Amino acid sequence: MKKIASEIRMCAECPLAAERKRAVPGDGAVAAGVVFVGEAPGYWEDVKGLPFVGSAGKVLDGLLEWFSLSRKRVFITNVVKCRPPENRDPKPLEIATCTSLYLNRQIGLIKPKIVVTLGRHSTAYILSKAGFENVDSIAEFRGKVYSVGFYGLAFVVVPMYHPASVLHNPRYRDALESDFQLLKKELKKRRIV
Repeated sequence: MKKIASEIRMCAECPLAAERKRAVPGDGAVAAGVVFVGEAPGYWEDVKGLPFVGSAGKVLDGLLEWFSLSRKRVFITNVVKCRPPENRDPKPLEIATCTSLYLNRQIGLIKPKIVVTLGRHSTAYILSKAGFENVDSIAEFRGKVYSVGFYGLAFVVVPMYHPASVLHNPRYRDALESDFQLLKKELKKRRIV
């Protein structure tokens, strides 16, 4: 994982590298049973080089704590490893570059039992490995569990709203908490907690 992180920090494979302060490889346990995959780093992630350390990270930390999960026992990363300008959505080329060079290798190395996708872009990418196409809205996929085969691995995917959604619209809080309840059931079922 250190080698992958070093490659990410040096990467200049797409235009995002030119504007970043720091690339954000990911953080957490390499032997994690659960990997959280967000969309892209935000302002504070770009500054600190760590995933989910801004306002959305505080929401995620609160949910992890509420469900007795420690950041040290999970791995947290993003589909795209550099911040898109003005926090715009990642472009298809950026997603294709980062996933093929880095995210796929990270998941392959960790071999998680559960992948939690946070937001539309991570859900669309991971579920594309299960044959789902045109994932335009997270709403139709969240609240369910999907089995995915991925480069010789088999794991389940639990799609969720991105924690930042709660910051923009508090009505998503209940849905996010419900999704974490579903995650907790999957953790128990797979004896991860």
